[in-house]
Amino acid sequence: MLDAATKRRIDTARNILVGRVPDPKSQVEQITIALIYKFMDDMDAQSEELGGQRKFFAGDFAPYGWARLLRSGLGGQEMLNRYAEAIYQMPENPGLPPLFRSIFSNAYLPYRDPEILREFLKVIDEFSYDDSETLGDAFESLLSALDAQGDAGQFRTPRHIIDFIVSIIDPKKDETILDPACGTAGFLISAYKHILATNTNADGVVTLTPDDRRRLAVNLHGYDISPDLVRLSLVNMYLHGFAAPQIAEYDTLTSEERWNDFADVIMANPPFMSPKGGIRPHQRFAVPSRRSEVLFVDYIAEHLNPGGRAGVIVPEGVIFQSQRGHKQLRRMLVDDCLIAVVSLPAGVFQPYSGVKTSILLLDQTLAQQTDRIAFFKVSHDGYDLGAQRRPIDDNDLPIVQSELAEYLQRLRAGVSLDDFAPTLGLVVSKERIAADGEYNLGLERYMERDDEGGDYPYVTLGSVTAITAGNPAPQGSEYFEDGEFLFIRTSDVGAVHRSDNFAMSADKVNEKAVAELRLRLLPPNTILFPKSGASTFLNHRVLTGKAAYVSSHLACIICDQDKILPEFAYRLLCQVDARQITPNQSYPSLRLTEIGNIEIPLPPLDVQKDLVAEIEGYQRVIDGCQMVADNWRPHIAVDPEWETVQVKDIFRRSENVVSPHSLNGPATYIGLENIRRDSGELIGDVIAENPSAIKSLKNTFNAGDILYGRLRPNLNKVFLADRSGFCSTDIMVIKAINDQVMPAFYACIFRSSLFNEIVLRGTTGAQLPRVGWKYFEGIKIPLPPLAIQQAIVSELASEGAAVAAARDLAQRMAGRIAAALGRVWGAG
Repeated sequence: MLDAATKRRIDTARNILVGRVPDPKSQVEQITIALIYKFMDDMDAQSEELGGQRKFFAGDFAPYGWARLLRSGLGGQEMLNRYAEAIYQMPENPGLPPLFRSIFSNAYLPYRDPEILREFLKVIDEFSYDDSETLGDAFESLLSALDAQGDAGQFRTPRHIIDFIVSIIDPKKDETILDPACGTAGFLISAYKHILATNTNADGVVTLTPDDRRRLAVNLHGYDISPDLVRLSLVNMYLHGFAAPQIAEYDTLTSEERWNDFADVIMANPPFMSPKGGIRPHQRFAVPSRRSEVLFVDYIAEHLNPGGRAGVIVPEGVIFQSQRGHKQLRRMLVDDCLIAVVSLPAGVFQPYSGVKTSILLLDQTLAQQTDRIAFFKVSHDGYDLGAQRRPIDDNDLPIVQSELAEYLQRLRAGVSLDDFAPTLGLVVSKERIAADGEYNLGLERYMERDDEGGDYPYVTLGSVTAITAGNPAPQGSEYFEDGEFLFIRTSDVGAVHRSDNFAMSADKVNEKAVAELRLRLLPPNTILFPKSGASTFLNHRVLTGKAAYVSSHLACIICDQDKILPEFAYRLLCQVDARQITPNQSYPSLRLTEIGNIEIPLPPLDVQKDLVAEIEGYQRVIDGCQMVADNWRPHIAVDPEWETVQVKDIFRRSENVVSPHSLNGPATYIGLENIRRDSGELIGDVIAENPSAIKSLKNTFNAGDILYGRLRPNLNKVFLADRSGFCSTDIMVIKAINDQVMPAFYACIFRSSLFNEIVLRGTTGAQLPRVGWKYFEGIKIPLPPLAIQQAIVSELASEGAAVAAARDLAQRMAGRIAAALGRVWGAG
């Protein structure tokens, strides 16, 4: 548990960087680099105190020592230059071990503000390398900032879920332990702490011998495909006392180099999604598949030593999907090594995924000693299901952990399971699981109907609905002239709930098209489920609010309203991931039978009505919040009494350029596509990992500069830079030339509709209109006193905070919708 002072330091360091380094991963990397820098100097100082010599900052690198950097009275710019030079030169330092070289490899300083750096380094200076356990915990707290999906589909696993799995698997001090998709090494660190705790006597003294510790140091292994995550894993392990962590950059699914390495214990949360086109694995897997979730579980099952055991988090596709690879995997697990399945709530991985997951527990020895498999359901994990995952009192994990422990103890002791009746699950015979050949591992499949409610039978979608394809798209303009009937395509099915919200987005066909092409009219309350194209990959769905003609690329689902309400079925289908039920293609391509085989819970109609009413209440709040967020724009009411000047009187255009080939390592790059129109927010990833791949010279900018999109200025793309970097030449970099100008104020002026109208009068080029600086600099703009500028910016910031609060409320309501649906999915 972190002490308050350490947590404060971590939070303070992050907050200092937030304005200058908005990307959470970059924040973590900057703090990592600074911590290691400081700790190396601390270790040198300790060595000198004991009569030894400095190792890290010796020879040519002596001037870069932390104490000389921070306490020698260097000026701000000189200190910044030395720090930036030091981290750039550090990989060449002969005193650094390979681990530290990897940490500093491609490191860079993403901002150039001396005062920010001084403030940041002062916080880092408060840390001391005298308690590696505390520092390790601090670093793990820091890693919680990585709340984003990785490029390969990784998700950071919540700490309490990791600890739950580790406690069940119970790794021992002399066992080899592996995580083949280790991320930031959370499972390995938790396993290490578990081993320490189980080898501590009543006096609180760890009883591991030196030989035990040496063995443990080489027994914990991790692989990851991402070099950035490998680097963070190495640091995390190092800060927990592992001088030479066994973490490797390795593609577990496509490389055979480590295929013959096995482990006694494997714990993992592998990537949930496969990349476009699927995985191209080698041929040594037992189950032929190109799905990453299938291959990872196969890998884990095949790489346990005799008698080994594993705990792995999987998406629901592994539990019940009917693709051949999924079924073969489940059959192999049931026959060989599966002993228990723990269903987790759908919101465990919020805010970055609402995907439903389960934990598979494997034990080769115990699986051969029983003809049964235990199922458990965690409805509450101690946190709500909103985007913020706030703590709550309800927590089923301790109950499931206790009942699982009893179940495993009975298996090991050979005690009968006939009277074992877990309160949050049940035990099912393997014969029953295998009966229909599907080997479904969903708990609800085997639960009897509870007349009091709470658990409901599962049915196939096709048994309660009629599913057909739409109409071939009319070809020829004559079918659309003076059209009056909606014709909905997959491109129209996006972020709307009902087709009466399509407004002008959808085409309209005429009576000629209906008559000659025999178009079939779909009734209101038809659910549209894209079966091919990008909309399928994006999991778009819509419920029609009026009768419409529909493209053949859409599956049309018409509910039997004596059995299932359209609004209820629509909400359930919004949580079904099409990518989990389709062949491995760049975009999913679904057959109607595959959609019809989707299994859904079917509560009574009165329960469906209550649930729909509850969800619609949440949806109204979301819609209202979304309207606030979508329609708010910073607005400045210009006082006619304010002084008026030309742009050139208070701003200049920066023409500093850089060749991306000259940049070492990642750098911020902003193109027009990265600036959201009107609001000026950044969208997309703006970190260029390989700047040399970006062609031609680019403009440079610093924090406080205004980036104005001069190409197609009607798009009104204006960004106030909060960092340094380089940008497209389609963007003008505008710098204030005196201290009576507040850039944040003028970013709003430049973004205003009135200013935009003036700019558009001076554009040139018909196909690609753009505005030049010569015209731009002559535009007249207001120049109120600085105090007024500051007051207006402060007021706009308050309004922006209110808008952010509306967005947060919308996320919380979305979490409540997920929780309500989770109650009927059996994942509450």
